[in-house]
Amino acid sequence: MTASIGAPMVAPVRHRGFCVKVIFAALAVLLASPAFAATERVGSLDGVPIIDRLDVADLPAGTTQRLWFRAGTSALAQPWLVPVIVIRGARPGPRLLLTAGIHGDELNGIDVIHRLASIDPATLAGTLTMVPGLNTPGLLQSVREFTPGSSRSAPNLNRAIPGSDGGRGVEDYAGRLWSRLLRPNADQAVDLHTQSRGTAYPLYAFASTPRTLAMAQLMAPDIIKLDPGEKGTVENEMVRAGVPAITLELGRPEVFDTEQVGRGVGGIVNLMREMGMMTGPVIARSPITFVGNSLAVARVPRSGFAVLRVKLGEAVTKGQEIAIVSDAFGRVTDSVTAPVSGRVSAIATDPRAERGDMVARIIWQSDDPKCAMGC
Repeated sequence: MTASIGAPMVAPVRHRGFCVKVIFAALAVLLASPAFAATERVGSLDGVPIIDRLDVADLPAGTTQRLWFRAGTSALAQPWLVPVIVIRGARPGPRLLLTAGIHGDELNGIDVIHRLASIDPATLAGTLTMVPGLNTPGLLQSVREFTPGSSRSAPNLNRAIPGSDGGRGVEDYAGRLWSRLLRPNADQAVDLHTQSRGTAYPLYAFASTPRTLAMAQLMAPDIIKLDPGEKGTVENEMVRAGVPAITLELGRPEVFDTEQVGRGVGGIVNLMREMGMMTGPVIARSPITFVGNSLAVARVPRSGFAVLRVKLGEAVTKGQEIAIVSDAFGRVTDSVTAPVSGRVSAIATDPRAERGDMVARIIWQSDDPKCAMGC
């Protein structure tokens, strides 16, 4: 393994008149530069460039670039490196950003990106920027949280966006991602997730505006949740910054699920066709997709072993039995029923349950005007 960071020193030019000309030329370049610097290369690792900042406009058209982005440093003064793949099309067009792995146990999105990395740039209009693993510390430990050190400090990186470049800990890491990599290179964005440990989703999308609803429908998911979102997520901070973005959930954690990944790839390609980045037919929406704006949670009334009676995506009616709970001897103690009529949008996959734990979530459509774009 070889690594180098920095550039060789250049000997100063000693001729005074030449120095003055060089200084004025440099000032002219600086005054003409945008507020944010262009791509900053700071070294390499096994032949892959390490960068401190990305501007995809710097990269040659008709090429695929693989880069390491330096997202801060660990307590050992070593850089946290985040992988980046940029496919710059042969023709001009929009910039689509795909991200995955902001929760370190949610892996299907990484495989989606790996498969899309084979797109031929000669066939592409615009630029596809993909980050298959935002949370390097979390991925190393296979945990949802951002865990660069002691587990006593384990914030959620997907609640820390846009962060603060130059801040402390997760704020600096999130700030560098946001200001140097993600936001400057996106006209639209998709953040890829799964449910976290002990739970599962069907193919599930979150949307918060008319445009993001259209993006979500292009994914052909089983369920779309209209949702105002939470502060600090990639999706919602992009939307607040004027960049249409959705979250796409692809099943279960800690696996590469061939079916879910394949559907995710198909949805992204469909979106790229609709954006004019690729040629081919566009499917505007799927008849299997259920759109809802409210969630109800079914919980176990006492501790025990919960056994589901329904499947992900299944339609249920209010009062229908959706799970039973048994004690340590296998005796049934309780029946859990659906609190509303709707679709099963998430399930607990671990049968061990404490009183009050979620066994399933039901998505439904509320007629309350306040919930038009999600409650």
